[in-house]
Amino acid sequence: MAGNNTAVFGICDDVAQLEGVVQGLKEAGFRGDDISVLFPDKQGTRDFAHEKHTKAPEGATAGAGAGLVLGGTLGWLVGIGALAIPGLGPFIAAGPIMAALAGAGVGGTVGGLTGALVGMGIPEYEAKRYEGMVKDGGILLSVHSDSADWTSKGKKILETYKVRGISSAGEATADQKSPVGT
Repeated sequence: MAGNNTAVFGICDDVAQLEGVVQGLKEAGFRGDDISVLFPDKQGTRDFAHEKHTKAPEGATAGAGAGLVLGGTLGWLVGIGALAIPGLGPFIAAGPIMAALAGAGVGGTVGGLTGALVGMGIPEYEAKRYEGMVKDGGILLSVHSDSADWTSKGKKILETYKVRGISSAGEATADQKSPVGT
């Protein structure tokens, strides 16, 4: 899937809204490794891991050191982990944003989340806006798309679930993963 390598971004207000959006994206054919989420750990891995009729929330409270236990739709995402962003505190991240934040050495950089988002191709003013919304408890969601059609589809799904601050930006690097199973 070669194309324009764009990402659609937005802010979810809570984990329930995030789960709905991720389920909608999954049903529309987006891949788990094209979806990223970042949210403050203060919301707790207990909420992130919640799946009815399981013990996942209890297991997840042990934290990232013991490995996060995920259930439901969010367990479908790739690369779940915990990290600390200077000036913002502990976060849970999943998807390509986890690799971008870890690769940027966010643990020791000045600029924290804004710098990492700019490095992902988001204009600085948008990155600062998203950092402010995340500081206020919002959950950053990003969806990679390889064409204008997929970008449009992603935006429509985010709009359907009333995600705030929806925007799109060209990504700084192309998706260089090999298709799996083809």
